[in-house]
Amino acid sequence: MATLETALKDAMTIEGAIGIALVDYSSGMALGTLGDNTELDLNVAAAGNTDVVRAKMRTMEMLNLHDNEIEDMLITLSSQYHLIRPLTVQSGRGLFLYLALSRSRANLAMARHQLKRIEAALEV
Repeated sequence: MATLETALKDAMTIEGAIGIALVDYSSGMALGTLGDNTELDLNVAAAGNTDVVRAKMRTMEMLNLHDNEIEDMLITLSSQYHLIRPLTVQSGRGLFLYLALSRSRANLAMARHQLKRIEAALEV
């Protein structure tokens, strides 16, 4: 099992990584961040993406999609990918990983695969 610090460091080794945050979507607070804050303010991104996660959770509830879990969400910008991955382990309920990637340097499929591995090993 990986600690938060180790998980954040592992995420920053993903090709094209700009920044990573572990976020509590009930409060919008980043519990940990790592990355280049000159390119992206991770605390602002964490708070803003909390609204995205909450909206999707509400929509799934309205649609009675109780048997489904969100694996990840992708926001594609002209120069970046933003991956949101809610934690699925019981101790991580209410948390999500937020990963920003440079679109020109990232391999999206590999990034999703690596973030899934990091999420599975994370001990919260």
